[in-house]
Amino acid sequence: LKSILARPSETRSLSSSSSRPTNEFVLSSMPLPEYDLTVDERLHSLAWYHLATNPTTSTTTATTTANSPPSPPPQSSPNTMTTTTATTEDIESALLAALSTDTAAVIDDSYPWSQTQQLDHLKVIGVIKSLSADGYVVTRDLQTSFCQVTEAGRQVLQEGSQEYRVLSAVLAQGSSGVPMGELANLVGKDVSKIGMAQCMKERWLTKEGANLVPTVTSLDQVQDGARADLQRLTERSGALDALPSKTTANLKKRKFIKEKVIKSVQVQRGPSYAPQRVKKAADLTKEMLDSGAWKTTPFKPYNLVTLGEPVRGGYLHPLLKVRAEFRKILLQMGFGEMPTNKWVESSFWNFDSLFQPQSHPARDAHDTFFIQEPAATVAVPEPYYEKVKATHETGGTSGSIGYRYDFQREEAMKNLLRTHTTAVSSQMLYKLAHQEGGFKPQRYFSIDRVFRNETMDATHLCEFHQVEGLVADYDLSLGDLIGTIETFFQKIGITQLRFKPAFNPYTEPSMEIFGYHPDLKKWTEIGNSGMFRPEMLEPMGLPENVRVIAWGLSLERPTMIKYRIKNIRDLFGHKVEMGRTRTAPICRFDDASQVY
Repeated sequence: LKSILARPSETRSLSSSSSRPTNEFVLSSMPLPEYDLTVDERLHSLAWYHLATNPTTSTTTATTTANSPPSPPPQSSPNTMTTTTATTEDIESALLAALSTDTAAVIDDSYPWSQTQQLDHLKVIGVIKSLSADGYVVTRDLQTSFCQVTEAGRQVLQEGSQEYRVLSAVLAQGSSGVPMGELANLVGKDVSKIGMAQCMKERWLTKEGANLVPTVTSLDQVQDGARADLQRLTERSGALDALPSKTTANLKKRKFIKEKVIKSVQVQRGPSYAPQRVKKAADLTKEMLDSGAWKTTPFKPYNLVTLGEPVRGGYLHPLLKVRAEFRKILLQMGFGEMPTNKWVESSFWNFDSLFQPQSHPARDAHDTFFIQEPAATVAVPEPYYEKVKATHETGGTSGSIGYRYDFQREEAMKNLLRTHTTAVSSQMLYKLAHQEGGFKPQRYFSIDRVFRNETMDATHLCEFHQVEGLVADYDLSLGDLIGTIETFFQKIGITQLRFKPAFNPYTEPSMEIFGYHPDLKKWTEIGNSGMFRPEMLEPMGLPENVRVIAWGLSLERPTMIKYRIKNIRDLFGHKVEMGRTRTAPICRFDDASQVY
């Protein structure tokens, strides 16, 4: 065969004959084109072709081809090797038998070996790994890359490229050409769209008005380059160097071919090789002790000195770490903590006591989670309720004209998941006004969970933690509010702050607080603030010259800035990685106020 292949002018071919043994090569009338290949390379290509077209190739042939250099497998075709259903034990026996001929026996490449044995290569790799773990075999990783013709490419091989089919259809209509609108009816929409563009690029067609007119008179005047390239690639078994890189890239772009990588292994005998595998026992059983079988039974190795998995304690979530720091800072600033252990509040304390009208959009089900059972609260302080109702309807004694609507008790009694911890602040201020001994200036804060029916995105969740602080004292001003907020944020190391005028139903003036996020590279809203309105404070019974400044901010957004987290869902919720909780560093804020 080598002597025949050495003659480049000879027309050669390869086929199998039913009258000959399946492991013999036979010359036939199918030509094999000439390429710049050595005799050994030509022989190896014929061997690959023989594997693809002879499903019953014997083990002897597999041994011969396994010793050849790795080469790309043949293109898929109706003759491609089929695999048989084999158990793990069958594959294991076949592998060990292939290595049993002599001590130097080797399976050079597991992929062609699997093909000759009609075995699933993935299953073979799994068995090889199992044998390698027990020392029966040793392996070396191999990798073979080649180009594989896609379904679109096979269609081109059978019918020609899109441009060739478009040109053929146009020539069939005569020299006058074809209206562009009719081309899709002749060759199909997809073929006409791609083929017309390629024909124009190759200058096989030109536009004359609304018609596509051929620039050639016969198909013999053009060459279907894409089809020829695919034929050459197929004849070279998809070798990466079969075509120029630019041509290969163009075929990939047109989705005629795709690059495929097959990972395989070279297999040879290992230190514990035996023609038959003996399973090692993992446990010593009572039956082994009774029968004495433990004396001859091979066991898997035991490591009696290894240490177990270290026992780990609980880990604080980053939010809890930041919460602890915020709490410590606020306590140092002289604030007392409010009780916020009730998540369910009535609409009266959550909205009405804050002078928020019952027609406000925030009270709609689209923005608030209402409770179905129990749907209404039990009771509220009746004298205070009447004053709040009068303030809403007419302004009461606050000097305001109110909202001028009929205040509904049913609406005020509805239960809901609190939308802010200000519902607790209003209750604390009411108690402060009616405490024994009268009003005394106080500072309060709270850090707890609140709920809003919002659309979730990178900076919003429907449940989050709110940090709220308030100061109730005589003759406070907006300057006191700004100074208190700046002092707090300086203590947590955030000095880039902006204040923007805003509107809140229960504060006037009101300001939004923005902090700069260094990773998102934008100003992010981190809080809201303002001075409580007289319409809110007067019904509570606080002295006339008492002012209350308050602010609220989320716990999540400062935490995101601190831990450089871009998406709030990576911090809080069901998508949080547990590993991040374990490895989150200790929360430590540098007090920036010390530098001023």
